[in-house]
Amino acid sequence: MTEKKKLHTDPRILRTRQLIKDAFVELLEETDLQQITVNRLAERATINRVTFYLHFRDIPDMLEKMANDMIDDISTVFEKTPTDHPFSEEDSWKILENLLQHIADHSNFYKNFLTSKKVPIFRDRLTLFLREKIVTKIDESGRRVQLTDIVKEDILIWYETSALIGTIVSWLQNDMPYTPSFLAQQFALLHHRALNVER
Repeated sequence: MTEKKKLHTDPRILRTRQLIKDAFVELLEETDLQQITVNRLAERATINRVTFYLHFRDIPDMLEKMANDMIDDISTVFEKTPTDHPFSEEDSWKILENLLQHIADHSNFYKNFLTSKKVPIFRDRLTLFLREKIVTKIDESGRRVQLTDIVKEDILIWYETSALIGTIVSWLQNDMPYTPSFLAQQFALLHHRALNVER
């Protein structure tokens, strides 16, 4: 769902979906995914079963739509970050800082869904999204040409994606001991150091 669609969605629908999402987060903290039923979810969200089924077919459908919403929200963060033209290296670190700030602002959701092995769809979907962004960044920066004789392209993409996702997950698991700005700066330092080593 894009930001434009969200703006045109009835506020009551958004409120109900938020109640369901919050209830699911609470239940996931207390029990295994397999133990969460529509009845329990509806009761915790203070809605009835019929209302749940107006929004989702079942719990797997709810998870799929929640993961889609997560990626839509993150895409909006990327789109809203002002960038220079042409796209500069500084822009990428500003986008990363804004992404980390978004995650921090919704830390309860991300901590439950990115760090948990109970619902891998969220981490898998974010990994795929970030991998696509990293591929685009490599193409635009010309690093593909610089690195073809040093590191295989697919290994570079695996490495950068895993490093980013792994650090975000560890940051959440450790209750975000660093600010989004500081963490983005640390990534930039590591990135520049790696480039200097490669040269």
